[in-house]
Amino acid sequence: MKTLSFLVIILFLLLSTHVELSQNTMSFFITSSGPGTGAKLGGLAGADKHCQNLAAAAGAGNRTWHAYLSTSASGGQPAVNARDRIGQGPWYNAKGVRIAESVADLHGDKNNLTKQTAVTEKSEVVNGRGDQPNRHDILTGSQLDGTALAGDPANTSCGNWTSAGEGSAQVGHHDRQGGGDHATSWNSAHPSRGCSQENLRGTGGDGLFYCFAIN
Repeated sequence: MKTLSFLVIILFLLLSTHVELSQNTMSFFITSSGPGTGAKLGGLAGADKHCQNLAAAAGAGNRTWHAYLSTSASGGQPAVNARDRIGQGPWYNAKGVRIAESVADLHGDKNNLTKQTAVTEKSEVVNGRGDQPNRHDILTGSQLDGTALAGDPANTSCGNWTSAGEGSAQVGHHDRQGGGDHATSWNSAHPSRGCSQENLRGTGGDGLFYCFAIN
């Protein structure tokens, strides 16, 4: 009887651990690489597909992934807010560390986004300010609250993520430092210098963006 009770306790502990680990599986990452065409991502659909492919390669393709990107109103189409396309949370990085509990938490002062926690789908830390090369400019096209910027999409999101030429896109700093009007913001630090891969790299970026699991 004592042996049976002991086995039941062990089984309960194992099941509890499994549930906890399942709840903390990866639901957030920074892309380890961009498509290689600057801010020309193929629109939101192309960016989402890139997130999905990277997640699948990391063993998390059973979830639906969306890019944290906003688009501005254009051609009769309404703006799309990044905060509205990422689910409700909570979100965990590839190491099982909680990034934020909810959308409000993510865009508030209590989120846990830092250089050490905002890792890629491979659990790798992304180069920040002071590293060579610096890759801390993360594409978002968003304001501090995660909503789209007003104005010409060419100058807010590189033509709603379809241009690798002239223009710019709003970027954040995953390491929470650098220059710009909001230097410590993870999602809305400053506009990029241009939309090409070369221009993004020239100002401390690499065409990377955030991905969130929505389910």
